[in-house]
Amino acid sequence: MAALLSFLPTRRNRRGGFTLLEVLVAMAVMSIGLVAVFELFSADLRGLAASEDYVSAVIKAEAKMREVLDDGDLSEKELRDSSPEGFELVSSVKKTSPARTEDLPVELFEVDVTVKWTRGSKERSLTLRSMKLLPKKI
Repeated sequence: MAALLSFLPTRRNRRGGFTLLEVLVAMAVMSIGLVAVFELFSADLRGLAASEDYVSAVIKAEAKMREVLDDGDLSEKELRDSSPEGFELVSSVKKTSPARTEDLPVELFEVDVTVKWTRGSKERSLTLRSMKLLPKKI
């Protein structure tokens, strides 16, 4: 019996350190934490890319809106343009006639500028709308 007890660790011959099970559990906890951190970074990068697309779309739409509104000879029309970055711009000008405005010497035009683009498998769009009063053509 004494020979069997000699194989069991005692306080004197037991060395300090971690068991294999403790090391495996620590590695599993650490890898779960790292995966969560990487997912957060990935989601943040996707959000930044979408934000960049919207900022570019707004800049292009505002520029097109200024171009259409600055036209002194505004008339009903629809224009389509595309940019090298993959944006499609559709601008339309429509004459509107609110109630009881037939006697007024002005015409009211509604201007819409829509920007469409595709990122991945999703198609996105953004629309700006404005109105402009012009003297009636005689």
